[in-house]
Amino acid sequence: MIPLQDAVFRPVRAGNAFEETVERLMQAVRLGVVPPGERLPPERELATRLGVSRVTLREAIRSLQDAGYVESRRGRYGGTFVNDPLPAARPGRPVEVPELLDALTLRAVLEAGAAECAAGRALGPAERRNLRARLAECACAALDDYRRKDSRLHLAIAEATGSASLTAAIADVRMRVNELLDRIPLLPPNLAHSNDQHDLVVTRILDGDPDGARRAMAEHLAGTASLLRGFLS
Repeated sequence: MIPLQDAVFRPVRAGNAFEETVERLMQAVRLGVVPPGERLPPERELATRLGVSRVTLREAIRSLQDAGYVESRRGRYGGTFVNDPLPAARPGRPVEVPELLDALTLRAVLEAGAAECAAGRALGPAERRNLRARLAECACAALDDYRRKDSRLHLAIAEATGSASLTAAIADVRMRVNELLDRIPLLPPNLAHSNDQHDLVVTRILDGDPDGARRAMAEHLAGTASLLRGFLS
């Protein structure tokens, strides 16, 4: 039988290395693979097992430390320890795993399809300006306004499909996803990565590359899904 730590600390995919590293660490914490008060594997070993750079691992650990899940200690007996007690759950009813997966699946299908559809249309000047403006607003948004600007960018992509019905469906699922996102901390490395991915999605749309737009959006959504599963499931 594969030890439980080996099952959790398995290699992550390259596209969303930071987000999937956070997901793996949160799984270890939430599932009790590394109990409160216990130490995570050494950094060098953990980076090797996850297949990520030590820089990426440190960013993930720092984000979880800022969120109150782990503590880094120096010295001979130092390392990264799971906090005891763990942070209290954020207000709101518990999120059931099927509910979470349903929202993520619906979002993945609708938004990847919307990006592909938008890239396949001959966009007018106003539509192109709107996409660029929403992209710029999201890229420079303050932390406390990021999710609103992020939502507006994603809805602008939906609007660029020319389908009012699809835009309404994406608005509905985005409300569900935002309720879930409000339960997890904002992680600056994830936001920087998301902005890079947003830029790629919009570039693919404006370049008229449907396949590239779908792939870029799918990878972007997978990163958010990894964080939500890590913190909420």
